[in-house]
Amino acid sequence: MPSLVGGWRSCPCSAAVKPESVCRAAGMAVAVPGVLGQLRAAGLVRRGLVLFAVGVVLALVLNLLQIQRNVALFPEEVVATIFSSAWWIPPCCGTAAAIVGLLYPCIDSHLGEPHKFKREWASVMRCIAVFVGINHASAKLDFANNVQLSLTLATLSLGLWWTFDRSRSGFGLGVTVALLATLIAQLLVYNGVYQYTSPDFLYIRSWLPCIFFSGGVTVGNIGRQLAMGGAEKPHND
Repeated sequence: MPSLVGGWRSCPCSAAVKPESVCRAAGMAVAVPGVLGQLRAAGLVRRGLVLFAVGVVLALVLNLLQIQRNVALFPEEVVATIFSSAWWIPPCCGTAAAIVGLLYPCIDSHLGEPHKFKREWASVMRCIAVFVGINHASAKLDFANNVQLSLTLATLSLGLWWTFDRSRSGFGLGVTVALLATLIAQLLVYNGVYQYTSPDFLYIRSWLPCIFFSGGVTVGNIGRQLAMGGAEKPHND
């Protein structure tokens, strides 16, 4: 009975497979994951830069509203000329926006629950407009007391999440962002970096967590859309 080794050597197809082609195929198999990894890293950097720029622009515009209304006061020596904003606020907000915007699609992927609700840029732009409107309300509208203002902004912030997100991960990350950002604001005010007029929640305004929550949801939606590569998706209402 012929041996299996001899049978394999006598097979005509074995002669067509040369060592050079095998090495070349193995090299391509090794190179492809490396190229994909580089492309993912480059995409991550691009998304982070876009989110950083968005955070900087939002910080300048929203901080201008707060200063014009005298909600937030800064010492004269730390106030810069651009939009009358302290120089460190835009880069800090830009960094926070990049971190939060990159975390949202990452958490969605980790939980195995991809966000599919209203995935298009038109919805993202409306979300940004509503977020700016909430900040405008906090700075411009007069309420009988801070409790009424806080409840109104809390309702608007939850409405923003329900209208443009509706995901458990989005709500959880929004609450986490609100808690961490509020704690950081408390520490900054306590150390005299800046102050709020008429603080009613330790050193800050009680409605500030609502602003941070809606901001986290807004930046998260931007990050999710950027992670899609800008492809338009139908609504999943």
